Amino acid sequence: MASEELAKKLKSRLAASEETEQRPEPEETIVTTKYQESEAACGDTSSELSAKLNRRLDINEGNAPPRASRVFNPYTEFKEFSRKQIKEMEVMFKRYDTGRDGFIDLMELKLMMEKLGAPQTHLGLKNMIKEVDEDFDGKLSFREFLLIFRRAAAGELQEESGLMALARLSEINVSTEGVSGAKDFFEAKMQALSVGSKFEAEIREEKEERKKQEVEKKERQAAFKQLQSAFS
Repeated sequence: MASEELAKKLKSRLAASEETEQRPEPEETIVTTKYQESEAACGDTSSELSAKLNRRLDINEGNAPPRASRVFNPYTEFKEFSRKQIKEMEVMFKRYDTGRDGFIDLMELKLMMEKLGAPQTHLGLKNMIKEVDEDFDGKLSFREFLLIFRRAAAGELQEESGLMALARLSEINVSTEGVSGAKDFFEAKMQALSVGSKFEAEIREEKEERKKQEVEKKERQAAFKQLQSAFS
């Protein structure tokens, strides 16, 4: 009798053990797992945000490593301007880039505005740069310099702003007709000519001008030789 009772107890325990093994995980475990996954995702987002904030802090303190400047083609990116206008903007940019580093910094911009007859306060100069400073490096690249004239032509600059003064007082044609006039001019220009044909015509004009200069140079050289032989 004792052995039969012991066998029944063992059989009952074995059945209970098998039932426990087949039972699904408690809901609490699943919830905990989902929470851990959500927490990990939030951690990745926080890390990315933290990296961006640290980058901005380094920029403000002047400790950020310089990023590689993006190479761009002004003739294809700024199609609203003619080749002649872009060349004039480049000449003006290089004239005031006294450091020859490819940028106009705060002091160089200060000198530019003084030369143009529209001196600005220190805060005014910083705001001028900030308005077009897309990479937050505190200075103007040539592309950002071109953005000034694009926004002036599009009527996006305030009348009394320093950037508007720069665009108007420069010797570049885009600023001489005022904001609305420049905007209408470029709209009519784009409707009348396709970009490709416009550039081709300008390139042909440049080649013709160079040929003309070469012919004149040869004529002067020939005249000088002729004069020289007359005295020999």
